[in-house]
Amino acid sequence: MKYLLKEVDDLGILTLTINQPKKLNALSKPLLGELDELITEGIGNDAVKGIILTGAGDKAFVAGADISEFQGISNENAVAMARNGQELFRKIECCPKPVIAAINGFALGGGCELAMACHMRIASEAAIFGQPEVNLGLIPGYGGTQRLVQLIGKGRAIEFLMNAQMIKADRAYEMGLVNHVVPAEELLEKCKAVLKKMVNKSPLTLAKIVECVDAVYDPKKDGYQIEAEAFGECFGTEDYVEGVTAFLEKRKPQFTGK
Repeated sequence: MKYLLKEVDDLGILTLTINQPKKLNALSKPLLGELDELITEGIGNDAVKGIILTGAGDKAFVAGADISEFQGISNENAVAMARNGQELFRKIECCPKPVIAAINGFALGGGCELAMACHMRIASEAAIFGQPEVNLGLIPGYGGTQRLVQLIGKGRAIEFLMNAQMIKADRAYEMGLVNHVVPAEELLEKCKAVLKKMVNKSPLTLAKIVECVDAVYDPKKDGYQIEAEAFGECFGTEDYVEGVTAFLEKRKPQFTGK
């Protein structure tokens, strides 16, 4: 891998680090290709229980797309670029394992969109968020107009998008854009602490939670029906039997994902 670093710890937490600090970790086509490959690999690896996505250096999580790739692009190719990015970010959003964005600096444009595609966002006190595409005569193309509304509401999202404002981490927390704000030196530790409380749960139930929550935003799906069916499916698992048995025996359950 040229653009990303990967590391799996003893808890099964996979940390993916976008490693282009000199370019503020800008999203290029080859970088996105590597990210797609590693996310797919993490989803398929049973040893991976959770994922942290962050950026190298202390300046940027991801400061946006690689604008040099935009020059001379046709309308048709621009649509294809957007759809490819949306598909990758949707893969992250639908990942059956918890995914946290560890936002260590600028999260602008495509970087903000990438962070929003993760299940949770934890920011350092130095993090800065923004969707400045309007300054280039563009709009977000990787799902930013959709997820921003879901996270902070329509009125705030329109203002955020139209005036290209950049906000600090504490304001992002107030708006509901991030889950936690911590000092920079505690960022990865906090992400791992949050995941540690999740990765010892049944991986089957974590995946069901992602499926049910995602259904809220899909008008083609009946979220209540999906929830009921997922609830019923849990009763047919060995993890359910272990969970109930452990509860009655007053001990911690040992889930196996079966």
